[in-house]
Amino acid sequence: MTSSVATGAANSPLPQLDRLAAGADLSDRDALRLVELDDGALADLCAAASELRDRGKGRVITFSPKVFIPLTRLCRDFCGYCTFRQSPVETENLYLSADAALAVAKAGEKLGCTEALFTLGERPEQRYPEAGGWLAERGYRTTLEYLAAVCRMVFRQTELLPHGNPGTMSRRELAALQPTNPSVGIMLESSSPRLYEPGGPHEFAPSKRPRVRLRTMELAGELGIPFTTGILIGIGETQTERVESLLAIRRMHRRYGHIQEVIVQNFRAKADTPMAGVPDATADELMWTTAVARLIMGERVNIQVPPNLSENYERYIHAGINDWGGVSPLTIDYVNPEAPWPQLVELERRTAAAGYQLRPRLPVYPEYFKNGSEWPLPPDLRAKLLRLTDPDGYVKGGIQRYARND
Repeated sequence: MTSSVATGAANSPLPQLDRLAAGADLSDRDALRLVELDDGALADLCAAASELRDRGKGRVITFSPKVFIPLTRLCRDFCGYCTFRQSPVETENLYLSADAALAVAKAGEKLGCTEALFTLGERPEQRYPEAGGWLAERGYRTTLEYLAAVCRMVFRQTELLPHGNPGTMSRRELAALQPTNPSVGIMLESSSPRLYEPGGPHEFAPSKRPRVRLRTMELAGELGIPFTTGILIGIGETQTERVESLLAIRRMHRRYGHIQEVIVQNFRAKADTPMAGVPDATADELMWTTAVARLIMGERVNIQVPPNLSENYERYIHAGINDWGGVSPLTIDYVNPEAPWPQLVELERRTAAAGYQLRPRLPVYPEYFKNGSEWPLPPDLRAKLLRLTDPDGYVKGGIQRYARND
C-alpha cells in the first residue's frame, strides 16, 4: 500500500487500514467515514479487504451447487425493479406442485447438486383470493405452511438440503423450516427508509420495510438458524446508506452469531419495470461496496458476489469475497433470467487464475457444523450434513464430481 490512506496520514478519513488488514475491528464511526475516501483509495480498500479475507478464510472460494425452485411467483408486493413476480392472470400455475418441485430436486441430485433453493413471492394469499383457494384445496392455510411441507419432502426423499428464501417470516414459520433447512435467508436490500417513500422502489412493497426484514433476521438468531442476507446496490441508495445497512447486519451478527453470509448484489435494470431506465450499478461501485462489506463484517463472515451478474466477476476476489453463491447446472436464475450461470469449468479457471481454489459447499457453511461446532442444529439435519461432507466440511468429491456435467 502506498497511498496516504494506507500509511496513516493524519488527514486521512481512515488512517488504520493496515490495522484492519491485521484483524482489528472497524468502528461504526470509521465505517461511516469510508464514504469520504476519494476514488484513488479504492485499490487500498480492496487490498485491505483481501488481506482480511485471506486471514480469516485462506485461499478457498466456495460455491453451492443448487437447483432453483420457484414455488410460486405470486407476490403481494410490487417492487420497482422486479420481473420475478406474477399475478394470477399472468400464469397458468399459481404454485408449483409438490411433485413438480420434487422432480426438479431429483434431477439436480443426479447432477450432484446439494442445495434446493426455494424462492417465492411474499404471502400472495394476502392479496389474491386465487392463491388462498389453491392452498385451501390442498389443506394449507398459508404459502409458508406449504413451503414447509415441500421442504420436508425434498429433505426426506433426496440428498438435497432445502434453503428457504420466502420473505418475511414469523417465529412459528421459521421454526417449521428449521428441521429441514440448515440455513434460511432474506435479503435486507437496504435499511434506508427513503426507498419506500413515494416514488421509491419499495413504495408498494410493505414486506421490504427494513424493520420487518430485520425482525425476521432477529427471530432466526433467537432460534439459532444460520442466516444468509445481503444488500442490493444501485436502487437509489447512497453509499452512506449502504454502510448503515451493513452496520445493521453486523449488529445482528454480534448479538446472535448467525449471519453466515452477506451477499453484495448489484442492481441490473430490466425491461417492462418502472426502473427500466435506471443505470445498472457500476463495477467500481460494486467493488467499493464489496470491500467495505468485508471491512465491516470482518474476517470470518462469508462475503458473496453473484458471478452471473457481472462480466469480469473474478475481479471481486480482489475486493475480499470468499464465495460465489449458488450456481446451478440445471435451472436458470428466475430472479435474473437474463443472466446465465457461469460454467463450472470457467468459474474454476477464473478462480484459480486469481490464486484461489474453488470448492463446493452446502447451503450452510462448515463452521456451523464441523470441527467441534456446538451450533444447535437439529440432530437429523446435522447427521445429513456430516454424511454429505468431507473432513473440512465441503461437499464430498470436490469440484471433480461436476466436471462431467459441463
